[in-house]
Amino acid sequence: MTQKNARKRTFPSAHVSAAVAGRSGRAPHCQSPSYRLAFQDPEFLLRDELRPVRLQLELLKPELILQEHGIEAAVVVFGSARIPEPQEAERALRRAEEDLRSRPGEPCLEQALQVSRRRLELSRFYEEARKLGKRVVGSAGHPRLVVMTGGGPGIMEAANRGAHEAGGGSVGMNIVLPHEQLPNPYIHPELNFQFHYFAIRKMHLLMRAHALVVFPGGFGTLDELFETLTLIQTGKVRRIPVLLFGREFWRRLVDFDYLVAEGMIAPEDLELVSFVETADEAWEIIRRAELERIHNGPGK
Repeated sequence: MTQKNARKRTFPSAHVSAAVAGRSGRAPHCQSPSYRLAFQDPEFLLRDELRPVRLQLELLKPELILQEHGIEAAVVVFGSARIPEPQEAERALRRAEEDLRSRPGEPCLEQALQVSRRRLELSRFYEEARKLGKRVVGSAGHPRLVVMTGGGPGIMEAANRGAHEAGGGSVGMNIVLPHEQLPNPYIHPELNFQFHYFAIRKMHLLMRAHALVVFPGGFGTLDELFETLTLIQTGKVRRIPVLLFGREFWRRLVDFDYLVAEGMIAPEDLELVSFVETADEAWEIIRRAELERIHNGPGK
C-alpha cells in the first residue's frame, strides 16, 4: 500500500468533512461564521491577510488541471483584444462613415473613422492568428503543442478559434477586469481559466511556452512581451522563439536599435526577437525550434 493510499484510509477527505459540517451547521448555536470550516468560509478566504493563500490557490488550480489533461507544451499568443475579424472591421468602418456623413465636421467622429480604417488594415492579423492556431494544433511531435492565449476577444479569439477549428487543444487564461470581459467561445471548456492576479496569469502563460507569438497590441500586450524578454535576457526562463507579427508596427512602436545605441541593451539582445508577417513564416520558425529542442533534449 502506498503512503498516499494509507493517508486516504486514515483521514477522511475534505468532501466528507464538508458534508458533515453542512449538516451540523444548521443547528441554531452553529450559525456563527467562526464555526465554518476555514475552506468553506468565503469571507475568511477573501480577507486581505489571506492574499498569500489566494496567490497559491490561483497558481495551483490551473496547474493541476493542466497536468490532468496532459498539457505540457504551448504556443502562446499575445495581441490586442481590439483587432476584429475582417468582416466585423468592414462593418465598423461603414458605420463610422455613415456617422460622419450624418454629422460632418465632428472631431470625435473623424477620429473614429481613422481608427476604423486602421483596424480594417490590422484585421489581416486576425486571419493570420487564426491560421497559426490551425497550424500549431495540426502539427505532429512530442509533446503535442496546444494554443494558449489570454482568453479574450480579438487576436486571442482568433488563435483559439483556429485551434478549435482544427480540432486541437486550446487554452484560455482570462482575467477579471473592472469592465466585464467574457472568455471567447473557442476555448476548450475544461481548459478555460479565470484569474484575479495578473502576475500569476502571466506566470501560467509562460510555464509551458515553447514559443511566444506577439501581434500588435496595447499596454497589456507590451507588458506581457517585455516581461518575457526580461526573463529570457536575465536567464530566468529558457530561451524560446519570440515572434513579433508586423515589422512596420513594431519598428515604429519600439526603436530597438536606439536601445542598443544608447547602451541600454546589448547588440545580441536584438536576436531575442524575430519579425514575421504570415502564419506560415511564424510556424516555420517554431517548427525549426521544436526540432532543435528535440535534438538537444528538453533541458537545453
